[in-house]
Amino acid sequence: MDCNQSIKWWLALMLATCFVSSNWNHQMLSANDDSQKTTQQPSSSSSKDKETAKFTNRLSKETSPYLLLHQHNPVDWYPWGPEAFEKAKQENKIIFLSIGYSSCYWCHVMERLVFENPEIAKYMNENFVNIKVDREERPDIDDIYMTSLSVYFHLIGAPANGGWPLSMFLTPEREPFAGGTYFPPTDQGGQMSFPRVLQRVNQLWSADKKQVQQSATIIAKEVARLQKEEAASEPISIENKLVKAGVRSINGSYDSEFGGIDFSEVTPNAPKFPTSSKLVLLQYDIEAPSEDTTSAESAKVLYHTLDAMANGGIYDHLGGGFHRYSTDRYWHVPHFEKMLYDNGQLASLYANAFAQTGKPQYKQVTEGIIDFVLRELTDPQGGFYSALDAETEGVEGEHYAWSKAELQTALGDDYRLFAEFYGLNEPARFEHGFVLHRVMSLEALAEKQKTTPAALETKLVAMRQKLHTIRNKRKPLLKDDKILTSWNGLMIEGMATAGRLLKRPDYTAAAENAAQFILNQMRNDQGHLYRSYRSGQARLNAYLDDYAFLVQGLLALHEATGKQHWLDQAQQLTDLQIELFWDQKEHGFFFTTHDHEQLIARTKNAYDAAIPSGNSISVRNLIRLSELTQDLKYRQHADQTLQLFGRIIKRYPGRCAQLVQAVGEYLDSPLNQKQSSFSVPAGDFRLSFPVTVEAEQLAAVNPGIELLAAAGLGQASPKKKLVTAKAYLSVDKLPAGKTCQVAIVLAIEDSWHINQNPPSPDFMVPTTFTIKSAQKIKLSKVKYPTGKAFKVAGFDEPLQVYEKQAIIRGTLTIPADAAGKEEELELNVKYQACNDKTCIRPTTVSLKGKFRIAKPGEPIRQVNQKWFQPEKKN
Repeated sequence: MDCNQSIKWWLALMLATCFVSSNWNHQMLSANDDSQKTTQQPSSSSSKDKETAKFTNRLSKETSPYLLLHQHNPVDWYPWGPEAFEKAKQENKIIFLSIGYSSCYWCHVMERLVFENPEIAKYMNENFVNIKVDREERPDIDDIYMTSLSVYFHLIGAPANGGWPLSMFLTPEREPFAGGTYFPPTDQGGQMSFPRVLQRVNQLWSADKKQVQQSATIIAKEVARLQKEEAASEPISIENKLVKAGVRSINGSYDSEFGGIDFSEVTPNAPKFPTSSKLVLLQYDIEAPSEDTTSAESAKVLYHTLDAMANGGIYDHLGGGFHRYSTDRYWHVPHFEKMLYDNGQLASLYANAFAQTGKPQYKQVTEGIIDFVLRELTDPQGGFYSALDAETEGVEGEHYAWSKAELQTALGDDYRLFAEFYGLNEPARFEHGFVLHRVMSLEALAEKQKTTPAALETKLVAMRQKLHTIRNKRKPLLKDDKILTSWNGLMIEGMATAGRLLKRPDYTAAAENAAQFILNQMRNDQGHLYRSYRSGQARLNAYLDDYAFLVQGLLALHEATGKQHWLDQAQQLTDLQIELFWDQKEHGFFFTTHDHEQLIARTKNAYDAAIPSGNSISVRNLIRLSELTQDLKYRQHADQTLQLFGRIIKRYPGRCAQLVQAVGEYLDSPLNQKQSSFSVPAGDFRLSFPVTVEAEQLAAVNPGIELLAAAGLGQASPKKKLVTAKAYLSVDKLPAGKTCQVAIVLAIEDSWHINQNPPSPDFMVPTTFTIKSAQKIKLSKVKYPTGKAFKVAGFDEPLQVYEKQAIIRGTLTIPADAAGKEEELELNVKYQACNDKTCIRPTTVSLKGKFRIAKPGEPIRQVNQKWFQPEKKN
């Protein structure tokens, strides 16, 4: 497609999808759940219950609580699957994809105001194939199409905000071409209504399907490119400074006034999240042995943040457990949903903090988390449920908020003491009442009251229990009672750690029950894990996170109990994980199994978010297993994964904190051996590869260097090497104070090509050859061959490319003072391989060759002259 035409078309689409709301921050801060639900049985959020519902769609056969909430919408919803895809293809209709989750506030708002509207539903049913997805059951789909939304926003120049509900428009081939988040039922504040968006998108499809499909393909290819981590061009040095860089990055974002990290003075009032993965790294840094210590700063940041969260409204002081995040800088007013994955990670954090400091409040908070989970999120069979909703009667937080009058009536004479401790003498910061938060220490109030902290705490416990009993009589919150393997793994790890450190065998036993439930009920006949369980049914193949987080939990159980059973299960699941997810070509773990359904991209992620990345926890598991079993294959996989993500660790350590911690644990391991690369004797011009490269890939540069380059895009990775390159010198020794020639001979796989240098058109990625030299050898007079014309549909002018073979020549100038010295020369070849359907990511191969520069008077002879003959002109 012509670039100018593409931009114009995207701008036209932007007019069709002007739905980035001006009150986006309010949506994000409020985003949680629906109100008119019962605790155990999800129902339609309409005023009609099941008995009076006029509509029942295909979602009634699903097990996801979120999908079941939409089963009585008049929208003809399909679950994600072949039936919907076939209908879209046969009827040549756009797919409308709506992704959300059960505790998402704006998901429920859109359901009530939009999807329950019969007129809107009628238009959707007539003109679209409508698919509803629970992002917690299908994180692979959610990740891909959330990335698609970001790409789309970038293309149209819109603010790159994402969130839920995620609303995407796809071609029948499931390629995305437009999207947004929440759509109102009518035009509001400059935001286009959902009916008008539907009409505009449908008009675009009817007017020019080919144009829409071409643009969707552009987005899909970019999504696939972004989701693929390219193998590193050279090995990274696994050293402690990577860990310290990550720690300093996190500590550098510390809010020294109110606690918390990821703080920016530019946006001081932005929401604050627990960011458990980063806090775990700080906790590791406090105890990790190092000469370059950052532990004092890490301790200050960590404990201030843990104190601020434990004292704030983000912690439920009556029922225990943490809410999702704080809507303000001060940790006072939370976003009220409670998620299992947050509480699992925080249980481990606070238990370890208690072990490090002996501070009673950390023990109290740990017990509050676990008691909450055991009381409200535990299935009778042992597994853990996913979440508690945030709203009742359409009001978020109403279940948790109090008026002064309610508290005065409930507590009587004790009210003053309670008010002084829990901030009731301050103005209410929440529009629906007071959110309890501690404003002073137990010791300070005890001194003021002329009593002991223990005696004061006894009185406060009785008050909290009284209020909790009253609160439990309020309308119950919706409970997402599906059991997810990965989230259970996080809770098992937290509960097992707490049981061990707090000497609570009941916690350890509960963690064992949950682990055994998953092993018994959530595996198939081959031992493969399932993702989700509800109502007696396990379903959906597990993802990388499910294996990695469960193995982490099993290893924590082994540490807590000493039972060989848990170690055996962890090892078996890890072996299965390697078989199902390991990338044999470029290493690391894919998010989906090798036999997973084909999507528009296949992800391999290193970044931590609300939960850590599956790859980072996998590396930590592998290091631990290598120590416990003495099986070095686990260490090799850990090394190869760290090498794959080496550039990310170097550039963005704060975004991959658990990978950074894995580096530290790799170095701390008693199995650590400082092996970084193969080497060859000086004087022999050879390459040096990382130990993870097969030995047969080594080749001499005299007569040539073999550059092994193979790359691919998403699930369409080429099985053959696309480009093989050899480098030849014109002499048998490098002459000091003189020049010699170097030739790069590129052999290109049939049906593929690489771009000419200089590129034509000029926005294409050219093929380049460069060097790096410690002895300051210079490369000059690089001569690239003339390419051939290659016509591509959608481009006005043909591309100029190299096919089959291309020879690049250059001149090396060797300094006179380098005579007799050893040199390690690095040669870099960068190219982008394409065929008539796709292009892979630009690939840079960096190789090192060791050699000796000739001494003065030492004879030098000409070699390899056939590669330095002038090109024959046609």
